[in-house]
Amino acid sequence: MKLSKIFLYDEPAVPELKVDELCKFVENTFSVPVERRKNIFSLANEQTANKLASCRIFNTRKSFEAHSPTREEIEFEIATFFDSRKTENIVMYDGFEFQRIVGDLVSEYESALDLLHIVFTNKLTCTYDESDYRYHGRAVICSNPAIISTTGIIEAPAKPRGYYLELISNVVQGVNVETMKKKYQGTYLEYNDKRFSAISEGYLLQTIFYYLTGDAFCESRECRLNNAHWQSDLLYSQLEVGKLCEKHQKVLEQLTAS
Repeated sequence: MKLSKIFLYDEPAVPELKVDELCKFVENTFSVPVERRKNIFSLANEQTANKLASCRIFNTRKSFEAHSPTREEIEFEIATFFDSRKTENIVMYDGFEFQRIVGDLVSEYESALDLLHIVFTNKLTCTYDESDYRYHGRAVICSNPAIISTTGIIEAPAKPRGYYLELISNVVQGVNVETMKKKYQGTYLEYNDKRFSAISEGYLLQTIFYYLTGDAFCESRECRLNNAHWQSDLLYSQLEVGKLCEKHQKVLEQLTAS
């Protein structure tokens, strides 16, 4: 498949996301014109808010069940349309339902197969895993539109094991956890992290590779398509390596060959 254009939707709640630079990165990598768009939910209405509130996850041990939202939950979603920074507490959404709702916001005139929509959102998308019967946070939902969750990038890959052990120990002992967090600072991605935009390049590559080839990920840590389950792997693949492996570089060259 040959893409004729990619639309990249901003998430103003994450100022570290340099969307103009990301557009140029995609254009230079795939030789495809990229158009920056406002936050996808600037197109939303109360009906959209109702749908979003309905796909919230309350029981992480059960597969998706539609939720009957309260008026307060709907108003919360409406408020985030105007100020996405209002999400003070992390809310979990079923990723596939979320993707379907976002898809309804894309104009039917821009739904051709050669047009790819990639949406950044600070909402946490999750998918249910049949192997362990629970929901897991996801950084990316590959499809069209593709979803990149900025919260998922931070929360889905696990922090160092020692971080969790010390966190539990300090909470039990009543020790200030902020001191412990400073010890591990830099070993994982945080909110308001200056490295965020560079990390996001890798997730953009994954969504586009998936749409063009049906395969988003690479098992090698030496590749930006690596599906990192640990923050250490994420930082290594995206920042220290910062390029595709030899195999996927060849795939890219084939994809961009005219």
